[in-house]
Amino acid sequence: MFSELPDLALFGALVILILLSGFFSGSETGLFSLNRYRLRHKAQSGHPGARRANELLQRPDRLIGIILLGNNFVNILASSIATILAMRYWGEAGIAAAAGLLTLVILIFAEVTPKTVAALFPERFAYPASLALIPLLKLFYPLVWVINMITNGLLRLLGVTADHTPKLTLSTDELRTVVHESASKIPERHQQMLLSILDLDKATVEDIMVPRNEIVGIDLEDEMEKIVKQITGSQHTRLPIYRGSIDHVVGFVHLRNVLALHRHGELTRDSLMRVVRETYFIPEGTSLHTQLYNFQTERRRIGLVVDEYGDIQGLVTLDDILEEIVGEFTTDPATRSRNVVPQEDGSYLVDGSASIRELNRVLGWQLPTEGPKTLNGMVVEYLETIPEPGTSLLLGGHPVEIVKTNGNRVKTARIDPSLHAHDDNTEENH
Repeated sequence: MFSELPDLALFGALVILILLSGFFSGSETGLFSLNRYRLRHKAQSGHPGARRANELLQRPDRLIGIILLGNNFVNILASSIATILAMRYWGEAGIAAAAGLLTLVILIFAEVTPKTVAALFPERFAYPASLALIPLLKLFYPLVWVINMITNGLLRLLGVTADHTPKLTLSTDELRTVVHESASKIPERHQQMLLSILDLDKATVEDIMVPRNEIVGIDLEDEMEKIVKQITGSQHTRLPIYRGSIDHVVGFVHLRNVLALHRHGELTRDSLMRVVRETYFIPEGTSLHTQLYNFQTERRRIGLVVDEYGDIQGLVTLDDILEEIVGEFTTDPATRSRNVVPQEDGSYLVDGSASIRELNRVLGWQLPTEGPKTLNGMVVEYLETIPEPGTSLLLGGHPVEIVKTNGNRVKTARIDPSLHAHDDNTEENH
């Protein structure tokens, strides 16, 4: 049949077959290089090309079957035509030369080039290609079905099934990588919030709680005048109520209810007890993600953290958890944290109660969070003593100067990010 055709027709057919081979090769790379999550989103949004591509990728065995069927057919046909042309011009000696030349041409124009373009621009290649592949799959479905039946039988012998494509799932770390790689399309603040949400499982209530010794509450054994003064001057909306010490906690009160009593002149110890809500306890070690859910289901906004013996360790509020996601709720937009205050010289004054997570977030550090939870705890653990004001040390390679101590703890420290340590070892200088 082909031997009777003129040379020009054979050359034209050969070019067309090489182009078709490039189409099948590029289609395979383009379709399987598509971002599946982006593809699903566009398909659900009604994009016709995405819908066709998504339909084809539901059964990758059939897609591969039709692509390889077409690719091998045009390559073999091109080889036959090249052989005929070679014999016409060079005789039998030209067959080997034609095979080598055709291999080089197919490799460049039908494999490497189209596959590279499809890998770089998968959507531009895959969506138009699906227009041709879906009709071809329907037309040659019986042949593709036979091929898939044989290959699937061989796969089953190897313990592999191709009946259903695996569900696309991402681990937390993989999702974190996706967020990082999407930085050019997601505002930095939104990106940081997404990463903070993913990090909630890595932190526990101890990482963000107000320590026991810093809990502000109402002592029912105080004079009524002191209680009224404390209520009217409080910066908190909810306060714990206790008798003598926080170990004898009675419950929590919302200051809105208490101030209403005060305005009507009805504020007494008895009336105060009537608006008390029972105490909500949180086991230590509870992850922030779990506690956020517990606050929601229990309709609570504040709770006391207790250890395995039931001793109170600190206090956690819903706002504390939300601040881990969106940052500190401050009136000054330039102030990113209540405990880490920037100074005019570029340094920071840091409260000793500042959590290590807070320092890492605000200053971009990578201090370990498995040990002490606060700056004071980390300093005292290393020095094994309460430092004097003026003491300097390195925390994870970052210079820290103790500015003020209060009794048995570090009250204030100064950190200057512009100063860089010469090594990563923690040192002390007096």
